[in-house]
Amino acid sequence: MVCLLSSHPMVLEEYLGVLAESGFRASAVRLEHAPGKGSTDPVIPPAQMYVVDLHGPARATELLISGLRSAHPGVPIILMAETFPEDAAFPLLRLGVRGLVRYGDARKQLPIALSAVRGGGYWVPRPLLSSFVTSILERSGSGQPVRAVPLSPREQQVAEGLLENLANKEIAAKLGLTERTVKFHVSNVLAKHGVRRRADLILLSFHSGGVSR
Repeated sequence: MVCLLSSHPMVLEEYLGVLAESGFRASAVRLEHAPGKGSTDPVIPPAQMYVVDLHGPARATELLISGLRSAHPGVPIILMAETFPEDAAFPLLRLGVRGLVRYGDARKQLPIALSAVRGGGYWVPRPLLSSFVTSILERSGSGQPVRAVPLSPREQQVAEGLLENLANKEIAAKLGLTERTVKFHVSNVLAKHGVRRRADLILLSFHSGGVSR
């Protein structure tokens, strides 16, 4: 069950329809104010995922997310907004948000984002990925997996390429391997980190606050 939160009834109606068309069971909660602003908002029921129509200042958003995580720990949260500047997106993921969906893409991408997050992944607008890669590399000095999982020396090299956002062809050329071999190692690296996409590995590394060595 997905729970939609918004202060706008038309938004709730529209995206209940979008999710129903995509096979998601969803409920809606109308907030009396922009998230975090009021004291009369209804009690938010348990759900498997929350989608929040984002309005209001940064502090109000932080309070809403913190409240959701406190009341319903471990339940993924996806935010919808007009845009997500880098200086806003980074703190939101640090707070535990698993998905960021822009209004302009939401009708098509919200169901995809929900599926990715339900599978343990993350979802952010594509232009932000390069910013996350840069942030990871600036902090760590090199791209390495976030968790101390057992990797072979070759898997370690491939993982470093993934965290540099290199394509399989680029990793193959860098390491002197065939693309088929790189694809095999990529699958192993992602599986060992419990993610399905290379983007999830990048976001997992960023979300953890660092990379292991």
